[in-house]
Amino acid sequence: MATRVQVETSTMSITKPRPVVAVEEVRGHEEPSILVLYERDQEHIVAEIAAVLGQQWCLIGAEDNNASPIDGTVIGISDAYNLSRVQRWRGSSTVLATHCLDAPNPAVGSRSSICDYEYLYTTKPFFRRDLARFLSFILGQINPHKDLAKKAKTTLISTTFPDVHAALPNLDILSVGADAIEIRVDLLKETKPDGSFNEVPSLQYVGEQLMTLRQRTELPVIFTTRCTKENGRFPMDDPNLFYDYLYRAVQWGCEYIDVELWLPEELRRKLASQKGNSKIISAFHDFSGNFKWTSPDAQRLFEQGAVYGDVVKMIALVSTMQENYELEYFRSIIQSTYPYPPFSGLNMGPMGQLSRALNKIFTPITHPLLPLIAAPGQLSAAEINSALHSMGQMPKLDMYCFGSMRATGQAMFFEKCINELSLPHQLVCIEQSSQDGLAAVVKVPHFGGAYINPPIAASAPCLPSISDAAASIGQIDTVVARFDGDKTSLVGENATWKGIRATLCRDFVPSAYSGQAALLLASQESQAAAAIFALRSLNIGPIYTIGFKVQGPLSGFVTPFRGLEDVKKVEQP
Repeated sequence: MATRVQVETSTMSITKPRPVVAVEEVRGHEEPSILVLYERDQEHIVAEIAAVLGQQWCLIGAEDNNASPIDGTVIGISDAYNLSRVQRWRGSSTVLATHCLDAPNPAVGSRSSICDYEYLYTTKPFFRRDLARFLSFILGQINPHKDLAKKAKTTLISTTFPDVHAALPNLDILSVGADAIEIRVDLLKETKPDGSFNEVPSLQYVGEQLMTLRQRTELPVIFTTRCTKENGRFPMDDPNLFYDYLYRAVQWGCEYIDVELWLPEELRRKLASQKGNSKIISAFHDFSGNFKWTSPDAQRLFEQGAVYGDVVKMIALVSTMQENYELEYFRSIIQSTYPYPPFSGLNMGPMGQLSRALNKIFTPITHPLLPLIAAPGQLSAAEINSALHSMGQMPKLDMYCFGSMRATGQAMFFEKCINELSLPHQLVCIEQSSQDGLAAVVKVPHFGGAYINPPIAASAPCLPSISDAAASIGQIDTVVARFDGDKTSLVGENATWKGIRATLCRDFVPSAYSGQAALLLASQESQAAAAIFALRSLNIGPIYTIGFKVQGPLSGFVTPFRGLEDVKKVEQP
């Protein structure tokens, strides 16, 4: 019989605050239905998954052949169960196979055909934040691609190490300025017992490498299997080999998979139909030196990649500066003709470095600490920023910090980031935070934005527009400067609530909080406003307050604390 165990554990701008509070909540509040396949002596992973989801859990024994899903409960099934019966659960439940890689004889992929996803983990140490991120992504409760699409420019750093472990000591430094991290599967080297290397690393070795990388970074992962013709090491004689690895990347929860355009359309179509919440980068590389951006083939290749791609990447080896201008003309045609998908276009080689500075979608960057560059002519983030500044494409800006930033060390952190990325900007610290002080600096010709602590009232007259969140919270702690040609627009924002929400979602999926009660302590409403907004964005309620009263637009979301009975309603998800 089943044994149930309780686990304890908009950016729209407006000109003035509105009485109606706009709170973007998690998409759907239904508890996900999860079936977990666990290995021998690994029952604890079922409890961990349930804890992250904020749900109950139970185990099904080998004799429970007629068991069925239980609403709001994570079901755990061991290897002893007749796994052929699991097929009937697919569709109504998300089937998740788990593999402990520090257990004896792990068998990664042994149940991939009967599951939707596979989670790879270690027990010593166990990274709960990695599990929370994995579950949030496969359940569609976070969307990294949507977040990156809002940025004016994105970059990726490629790990070109034969063993990811070699990158770990410097990973935080390597990834500064990157929006995603690429694992070059074809460059991994799996050692045989005799000391030689496999031509293609095994799926188990690749899974271990990917798990190690994901446990140490919060960046979205791009899973790449580059072929020999396109400067990689994966053999091209068996296209199904690429499918096997790329589909496994989807099951492992990779945010992006790099699908080369030469692969048969049948395989590309199949991957597109099975990608889940992963996104496809349709990739084309030409190393012959004969490709021309002015040829009809260029647009045909883009259209071919756009059929199944969420991003189309086209890269060519060039030998003249003129070919950079031809690429920019091609880019302008594509962007004006096809609003979707986004286009990433680059030229390789020393003559193509200009295009790396001008490209805005997933520009590959390198770093001096990497063992080799992933492609000819690749630049670091610092080199790209220096080039943009020298061409007048990145003018020097003054960034302002209001408050005791020097005393807390925050200013030093900001300056370190600016210097690491060779940004031309200057950080200006002003000890006092006031509307008058902000009104003076926003008129400075090279004003590039501001961070304000403590925050100022959302009614600041010096800002023509503020975000919905800032209006609802009633406070501005960030001023965002947006540039469009010679025009600059300023938007008052509140970033504190985003930090609070992100902290809450590091160890739990967003839906774990839905309908949960919360207790909020503060001495005044201004200290708690951002927290109330963050809690409501996760559909948390009721929210009991202690030490303050809420008078503003957030008052409809809170209830004054009454006594011990209210405390009993507050528990961890």
